[in-house]
Amino acid sequence: MLNVAIKAARAAGALINRAALDVEAVRISQKQINDFVTEVDHASEQAIIETLLTAYPGHGILAEESGSEYGAKDSEFVWIIDPLDGTTNFIHGFPVYAVSIALSVRGKIEQAVVYDPSRNDLFTATKGRGAYINDRRIRVSKRTQLKDSLISTGFPFRPGDNFQNYLRMMADVMPRTAGLRRPGAAALDLAYIAAGYCDGFFETGLSIWDIAAGSLLVTEAGGLVGNFTGEADFLEQGECLAGNPRIYGQLVSILGKYSQFASAGEKAGLRQADAADSADTPAPASDSPDAPF
Repeated sequence: MLNVAIKAARAAGALINRAALDVEAVRISQKQINDFVTEVDHASEQAIIETLLTAYPGHGILAEESGSEYGAKDSEFVWIIDPLDGTTNFIHGFPVYAVSIALSVRGKIEQAVVYDPSRNDLFTATKGRGAYINDRRIRVSKRTQLKDSLISTGFPFRPGDNFQNYLRMMADVMPRTAGLRRPGAAALDLAYIAAGYCDGFFETGLSIWDIAAGSLLVTEAGGLVGNFTGEADFLEQGECLAGNPRIYGQLVSILGKYSQFASAGEKAGLRQADAADSADTPAPASDSPDAPF
């Protein structure tokens, strides 16, 4: 099954790379303010669906642009597809975007492919068999302290997003880290956690197709992934936190109080623990080369 997913991802990647040669000619429409879709998204998705259903006509499909329109409606095998994660980056020629394909079997992610066509980087994972980049085994980073860690995130961009809440989260996280980054493609953010390029990741407002494949990459590379309170049932909750085990735990203690799923008591406890921790954590000097800005 993984080989078929790889074939589908590479077919989509070829379409994306051809379109990237003349981005200004690509037709773009808007699903809502700041949420774009292109003809490349649609073509990529159709190429993926055709490849998967040719091999497995009895499987279900859940795709970003077409939903569950294709495939079997009651199958225990469901392919979860984001044909172009990072569309806004793509239409600006900013080369941070990816194809994301995951297979859910009875509600559990068992196969994952994240393909970066601009770098020809192929991230793959099969449940219980580890995570790989271009056939090389990958592991999460070994950093143990947040102050030494590089953390990735995503910014809110839709009407109705809680911008003030996100600013508070960033203000809590940034002074404690070596740096905060916003690449703009959650699937790649999670792949980079798996590869050890970043040490932690957090974002809200996500859909299942943004994180399904990346979440398996992280866990198969030895990392942890969940919602902001550390609960593992996160795929359809809209918030995602990931990292190597030590950094993940430290981020939960900071971000748990911002989770929409935390009880009032849990939030109060997390605030107390966070306050005690921050009292022992010196802020970086403003002229330090490792300061976030």
